[in-house]
Amino acid sequence: MSCHSQDLKIKADTFIEILDERVLNLIDPTEGFEILAEAFSWTEGPLWMEREQALIFSDIPQNSIFKIDNKGALTLYLKPSGYTKSAERGGETGSNALILDKEGNLVLCQHGDRRMARMSSSLDDPKPNFETIVDNYEGKRLNSPNDAVYDRQGNLYFTDPPYGLEFGMEDPTKELTFHGVFQLKTDGSLLLLDSLSRPNGIAWSPDEKYLYVANSDPNEAVWYRYERSEDGFIHNRTVFLDATEFVGKSGFQGLPDGLKVHSSGVLFATGPGGVWVFDSDGIVLARLRTGEATSNCALSTDEKTLYLTANSFILKLNLK
Repeated sequence: MSCHSQDLKIKADTFIEILDERVLNLIDPTEGFEILAEAFSWTEGPLWMEREQALIFSDIPQNSIFKIDNKGALTLYLKPSGYTKSAERGGETGSNALILDKEGNLVLCQHGDRRMARMSSSLDDPKPNFETIVDNYEGKRLNSPNDAVYDRQGNLYFTDPPYGLEFGMEDPTKELTFHGVFQLKTDGSLLLLDSLSRPNGIAWSPDEKYLYVANSDPNEAVWYRYERSEDGFIHNRTVFLDATEFVGKSGFQGLPDGLKVHSSGVLFATGPGGVWVFDSDGIVLARLRTGEATSNCALSTDEKTLYLTANSFILKLNLK
């Protein structure tokens, strides 16, 4: 792994494809991506921590979380991050998505341990001590929680595809026959809200009327939108945007994966070719072509910076 003491910039006119001029309210077409760090195995789960003024992110195969501070210094933040047992195993063992709960604790989607977990130490003194939040549904072990988000009431929503299992769909330890979108209610009850072929990224609209879920299936590469009921349940699944036709085309590496929603309602969603930017009606405003399979993204608290985990790279794009 390496971190650049002076950011390297990738030309904007090569990588930013403007499709609707409304996006110019957020993106400066003369800006380019800055490479903050590189030479990782497979980066995921970027999280901007405002109090610490630092970005943390997972390197899943390395079972590690790294940190880049506001001066650009790269350090190992936490290891192990997703698999804590002593027995050797292959596959995607580390943490995936990283989020904060309402108390400011780090919550991790742990592939290797197949659970949603909370780090029991503070953010400024991280230690690999974890509390299980949930690891089973009706007595059957989860597959490998991938991405997660809280609502304002403190209910936890997360996706559970098979990517963290050592042998994927054919893993002999796989106990669930489906890949769920779950709600863990504040009373501790776990509800199955839906099942998809490969549920992945998950995020709320700013008013929490809609839940967006990415499906990372090359045969069904879509983003779904659900309506939310007053009790927190989601229903009325509709296709928000279908990118299946782009899968496998030259320059369109990757699948629908992580996503974040700007306070304006604009979505930044990783997908074929990099990051797709669309409005709340599903109209594509721009595509940010990273040249890499791009797994996830994060916004800074002031929404002036977009961070990307793109294969072995950590990228940054300044926003307006």
